[in-house]
Amino acid sequence: MAAHEDQGESNFRVISGRYRLDERIGRGGMGVVWRATDQLLKRRVAVKEFPFDEAELLSPGALRRRRERTLREARAVARLRHPHIIVVHDVVEHAERLYIVMELIDGGSLDDRISGHGPVDAVEAARIGADLLSALRAAHAAGVLHRDIKPANVLIEAATGRVVLTDFGIARIAGASTLTETGTFVGSPEYTAPERMAGARTGPASDLWSVGALLCTAVSGESPFLRDSLGGILHAVVFDEIRPPSQAEPLLPVVQGLLERDPLRRLDAARAERMLRDFLAMGRPPGPAPVPSVWRSRRGVLVSVLLVAAVAVAGVSAVALLVNGEGSGNVPPPSSSSPGTSVSTSVSPSVTPSPSLSPRTYINGR
Repeated sequence: MAAHEDQGESNFRVISGRYRLDERIGRGGMGVVWRATDQLLKRRVAVKEFPFDEAELLSPGALRRRRERTLREARAVARLRHPHIIVVHDVVEHAERLYIVMELIDGGSLDDRISGHGPVDAVEAARIGADLLSALRAAHAAGVLHRDIKPANVLIEAATGRVVLTDFGIARIAGASTLTETGTFVGSPEYTAPERMAGARTGPASDLWSVGALLCTAVSGESPFLRDSLGGILHAVVFDEIRPPSQAEPLLPVVQGLLERDPLRRLDAARAERMLRDFLAMGRPPGPAPVPSVWRSRRGVLVSVLLVAAVAVAGVSAVALLVNGEGSGNVPPPSSSSPGTSVSTSVSPSVTPSPSLSPRTYINGR
């Protein structure tokens, strides 16, 4: 199906007779983002579209699913009002494709910042984390799960430092059916909670695990679950000893609480945000996270069993991951020599930091 494009001044493409696409500013598995101009209101906006070349190769069913995903993302964000969540202005259809028109954040992503300038310090990581947790509390209260928290989806406004959560492309709204196909899920494995790896029904706690991994990445330059293969990442998330980087020591109680494998024992967003804001206000590490009175529940045991099964059945490919986004979200295909062939029969519910862990060296532009 050919794309018919309207042309504006200087050969810029104009969609829906209103939005002029000026410059491509981002691309990921979910589409292309343009810096654009709303010619009616005379303001700068961001416009998200699906690449034409990829859309041409999709079947009618796949195109329909992409259309539904676009609408779902717009509806998810449109129901949220929060200073740290991207604002959706409009959804338009042009040449039989949907486009999401959003506020333009003049700045880059946290992933860009780490790539260009290296990791941030604990104070800046705490500020970013607290704002993200505030945004997630609002989203979760509205019944929206983000499901793809990672540095590439966190924008930082250059002039103000404002933190903005974006890309709700695989968000799930309570009560809505999922577009995920059987046997697969969409996300970034090194930021994905173990219960999602196992295919278990997930809730807000899964987003919080991702924030814990993101905090580690912010201060060290890479996720603590980054490995050379998909199988290695799976094994690291589900079984390996979790070793937060030494740079995360000032925030260790929060990181430990968020990277709790049992979602029922994981630190909740309100408590985690309060601990980070206390750290920012007082300049000292937050106190230890409270441990729920129930050590293990039937659901917690079930999650552990599912985690074991997920890795044991596949070794390397128990879960078919459709990895989206560029940079940190991409992993090479699993190899036959990757971890996962030696499978433990239990899952430790706790996070064990390593005080002797040497600082990781971030290689610029990895």
